[in-house]
Amino acid sequence: MSAEKKETAATFDDLELAPQVLQAVHEVGYTHPTPIQAQAIPLALKGRDLIGLAQTGTGKTAGFTLPIVHRLITAPLTAEDGTSLRKVRALILTPTRELAAQVEESFRKYGKHSDLRVVPIFGGVSMEPQLRALKEGVDVVVATPGRLLDHMERETVSLSDLEVLVLDEADRMLDMGFAPQLNRIVKEIPPFRQTLLFSATMPPEVEALARKYLRQPIVIQVGRRSQAASGVTHAIYPVAHSKKTLLLAELLKNFAMDSVLIFTRTKRGADQVVRHLDDIGVKATAMHADKSQSERTRALEDFKLGKIRVLVATDIAQRGLDISGISHVINYDVPQQPEDYVHRIGRTGRAAAAGDAYTFMSADEISMVRTIERLIGQQIPRISVPGYDFGTVAADS
Repeated sequence: MSAEKKETAATFDDLELAPQVLQAVHEVGYTHPTPIQAQAIPLALKGRDLIGLAQTGTGKTAGFTLPIVHRLITAPLTAEDGTSLRKVRALILTPTRELAAQVEESFRKYGKHSDLRVVPIFGGVSMEPQLRALKEGVDVVVATPGRLLDHMERETVSLSDLEVLVLDEADRMLDMGFAPQLNRIVKEIPPFRQTLLFSATMPPEVEALARKYLRQPIVIQVGRRSQAASGVTHAIYPVAHSKKTLLLAELLKNFAMDSVLIFTRTKRGADQVVRHLDDIGVKATAMHADKSQSERTRALEDFKLGKIRVLVATDIAQRGLDISGISHVINYDVPQQPEDYVHRIGRTGRAAAAGDAYTFMSADEISMVRTIERLIGQQIPRISVPGYDFGTVAADS
């Protein structure tokens, strides 16, 4: 593996993307690529294997969707009569359904001026629409490993013509135990392909995966590993565990907190927070693994559209959700894994925007906060609210 240091493109116009792709980029209002995009896109356009390492919210998705759309548009597969051949030429593997849906949306956004067909393949929904789309022919498949294997075993999808493989959020896929599924999938696809791996972190397991699947990859790293998003203002609120919901209600009286993502440790905790907020007249909804896919999709859309002010989620939402305009992230419970703190707070302050991240720390969570501070290399300021701080509560009791 080799590192790459290059002059970054000043604008998207400098990246030599196809006119149809540039038109789509301009229509969504983007003029300047993020650092990961500026470095990854030229290398991907050259057909190089690469590893892109960057914190959440830096634009990694466009870093691979744009060059893939360019490739498929500029080098179409055609039959002898000139008609387009519909074969799966690009496969993007993601850890969660939500991320798969958002990657699909990115392909549709940047490929809108082409006739490319993309299909999302994930569980929790009926197979029938997926089967129909695959039968009609598609160019790009965006999939979670488990459901893709279901289709491969049914022989309803062929990957024999695959040109590009993307492993998105590779560290998260390994965390979720997908390594055996990844091995089975990669065995069935052509060895002479372009492989792009994107990840927020590079633990030994991801490095081993890269050595196994990629050919002489170039490593691009934006920001130091485990660095918290630069546009985020952090704060720790020491609070008695029994007073967390009351403190949350107090903070939400500030209407500048107009789009708030709250993380809880458990599904039950998420539902309890939503019930409490409903009781005080704050529109909120929960998103976790016990919710059906349609419920999760509706919750996400309502939150994006501003129909609800607060989304309460377990760590199912900490990676990959591309929601612009989140003003605040609140860790109702301190994450047990310090790396998860970085991913959670990356939901706000995206793409150089400003945001606030508040963490409620009860007395038994102090050691976890200190571990987080060691990881990110900074001490997080404490804000003590009289009547809520566990020290104050203990003194008053």
